[in-house]
Amino acid sequence: MTFDFSMNALLLALVIFALRVFNNAIGTVRVVMITRDMRFWSATLAFIEALTFAVVISSVVKDLSNFMNLMAYCGGFAIGGYVGMAIEARFITSYAVATIIAPGTNRDIANGLREHGFGVTETLGEGKDGTVNMLRSVILRREVSDFMGTVHRINPNAFVSVEEARAIQRGWLRDARNNNDQRT
Repeated sequence: MTFDFSMNALLLALVIFALRVFNNAIGTVRVVMITRDMRFWSATLAFIEALTFAVVISSVVKDLSNFMNLMAYCGGFAIGGYVGMAIEARFITSYAVATIIAPGTNRDIANGLREHGFGVTETLGEGKDGTVNMLRSVILRREVSDFMGTVHRINPNAFVSVEEARAIQRGWLRDARNNNDQRT
């Protein structure tokens, strides 16, 4: 293992780290694009990701005993995943479908969610122990925590299931940034 702390060695390790962060962040966003069937953009990002990877890996594998470059490569990969998830959460709108099942016909959860700006569709169903109130709501994925908190403040025993919504068309959503209602 070599430990070269010259300015050139430190600069190379920093470049490897930065490119690996970029590479993995692009890869994370590309996977989101694939799941959304955005073929052109996912292919474009795949090209950029592969090119960046080839440049970075060539700098690392030519001397695997260079500990600083190896750590920069591994650290960049780890941080890149985090950065990619942050980019996805901040800039790529994704939706979730929440289903709530609560015993009885009580409308408190639906009314409470509506008061907090969420759209809700109510259906009565039949569970093992009798009638249940089934609620469905399409929400922004970044609002899941707020949504769940609202439900559990109203009824801590409610069953809640949240699934990724691949695509939505028409309906009513809350605009969390402006607290305005919007039709899609």
